[in-house]
Amino acid sequence: MLKKIIASALLLSLITIAIVQAVDNEPNSQEETDSLGGLKIGAKAPNFSLKTLDGKQVELADYKGKKVMLNFWATWCPPCKKEMPDMELYTKQAGDDVIVLAVNIDPENDVQSFVKENGITFTIPLDSNSAKNPVNEQYKVLSIPTTYFIDKKGDIRHKVISAMQLKDMERYMNSMQ
Repeated sequence: MLKKIIASALLLSLITIAIVQAVDNEPNSQEETDSLGGLKIGAKAPNFSLKTLDGKQVELADYKGKKVMLNFWATWCPPCKKEMPDMELYTKQAGDDVIVLAVNIDPENDVQSFVKENGITFTIPLDSNSAKNPVNEQYKVLSIPTTYFIDKKGDIRHKVISAMQLKDMERYMNSMQ
């Protein structure tokens, strides 16, 4: 009889632990990561304010009502360098309702020379891990390049964790309202 009581108590304890674990692992906000890392598709894109290469302040909220391609990159990243020419082409052909923001996460390097050498004309906000609340941490960026496609309402509609080609940029942006 004592064995049955002990076995029942042990089983009840295991079931309780399993239920507690399941409840603790449920997402409790839209900002939790998915299995790929980064913010979930469908989440509200967090607002941020960064200085650009030319010293202007830029906020994501400034572009509400426009589609935004928000890219995170670094000058030392080969896949980032590979996608830059296509991002430049996309910027030149995109309409007025599209914004390309390429957030550089290594501003201590010579970003200005990189931009000049590569003929980049789209906006380059500068983010730094030494900042109080780095934007790349807000967006839970684990690897670069990472690109978020944000719709006119400010919601994340697509996320790409690798270098893209022009056709990818067009497809993701064109699929959003």
